[in-house]
Parts: sequence; structure tokens; C-alpha cells
Amino acid sequence: MLNVNEIFYSIQGESTFTGWPCVFIRLTGCNLRCRYCDTTYAYENGNHMSLDDILGNVMGFNCNLVEVTGGEPLIQRETPDLITALIKNRHTVLLETNGTQDISMLHKKCIRIVDIKCPSSGMKQETLWKNLDYLVSYDQLKFVIADREDYLYAKTVLDNPAIKRRKKLAVNFSPVFNEMNLKELATWILQDHLRVRVHIQLHKYIWGEHARGV
Repeated sequence: MLNVNEIFYSIQGESTFTGWPCVFIRLTGCNLRCRYCDTTYAYENGNHMSLDDILGNVMGFNCNLVEVTGGEPLIQRETPDLITALIKNRHTVLLETNGTQDISMLHKKCIRIVDIKCPSSGMKQETLWKNLDYLVSYDQLKFVIADREDYLYAKTVLDNPAIKRRKKLAVNFSPVFNEMNLKELATWILQDHLRVRVHIQLHKYIWGEHARGV
């Protein structure tokens, strides 16, 4: 059984899959408390569902792309089994994780989007750096940027050899909504010639900052 906060069908707002219709499975619980968290409602509220019930819900949306998110999905023991079952059902599966949990046990076809926490989150000390060694070319990194300090920290992390040798790895710089100025972030990236993607949360521009289940 998995503790599920919500399952919904929407437009993917993040990663290189931005803009595509996607089914989201949001699992309950998180081991972090980031300052700017926009899904605090997923810390505790949820319903226990079997794998078969979850798969049945997902199939009802008739959509190939599925994201497993949270909270932090990998703190639940059965999450790898859920991902494997989705892949066996021929779904393209994204897993969004806060970067503190071991990603090595996940199915090799799972696309892992690993968040590297920057200073403004208050959680940067929790990063599990060993995960960088497990990344493959189709995985992705995300840095949530609130200010110049975050930007410079992320820029330093990009010098890690485990990242530099994976030249096709997608790196997303995500400005904190209504906090980090988009033009300013874009200017810094251009000035430093970084090979990263400006990664706005498209769903918030479509549905609004506080919308849920869309």
C-alpha cells in the first residue's frame, strides 16, 4: 500500500517535458521542510491505495506520460515497485525527488529529476551527493533559485566531475515563483554562458499559483 495525496491529469509544468499532458501521482510525506515549499498540503494528508488501484486510476486518463512526485516519493518503501509497474504498463515515467534519497534502486527506464537544494531552501545540508554517480544521460537536475547566493551555489555544483562528464544531462534552473526575477536569472546565465535551462513552473502561469489537482 502507498499513501497517496492526489492523482490528477494536467499539463506538465516542469523539466524538459514541460507542456505535455501528464498524469501526476503525488505521494504523501516529506523528510524536508524547504522554506519556499508549495506543496505543504502533501506533508500528511493522503489515502492508502494498492498498486492495482493506483494503476487503474492512471489508466483511466489514457495518457502515456506519468510523474511520481510528492512530498518526497522515495520515503515510501513501495515507490520503486509502483514505478516498475507503470513502466511495465508502457508508461514513460518521471520521478521527482528532493535529492536526499538513494535513486540507485529505481528501474533503469525511470527518468529521475533530482533536486539539488540551494542555500535559500534551508535544506542544502541534506543533499545525498552519492546520487550524482547514479545519474545517466536522460536523467535531469533541478536547482530552485531564489537569489544570487543560490545561483552561485548551483554554478559551483555544476563543476562536480560527476555532472561535467555527463554532457547530455539536462540541468534546470527554476526561479522561486514571485521571488526570483526571471530577467535577472536569465541575464546571469547568459553572462556566464551556462548550459542550463531557464525552468519556469508553467502550471502556475496556466492555473494560478495556488491551484491544486490541475
